[in-house]
Amino acid sequence: MLGGISKQRVYVITSHRNFPEPVADLMQGKVWRKVDVQAWIRKHRPELAGE
Repeated sequence: MLGGISKQRVYVITSHRNFPEPVADLMQGKVWRKVDVQAWIRKHRPELAGE
């Protein structure tokens, strides 16, 4: 959803204060609600909103 970026970049983006809080933190990693991430993308990365 974030445009084919590296795992390191995903970590940086998801660590920002303005990124939605995860709904769960599993052993495999954090889990976010799809609608929360979509809303964040529309606001902060509108060029990716159509993907």
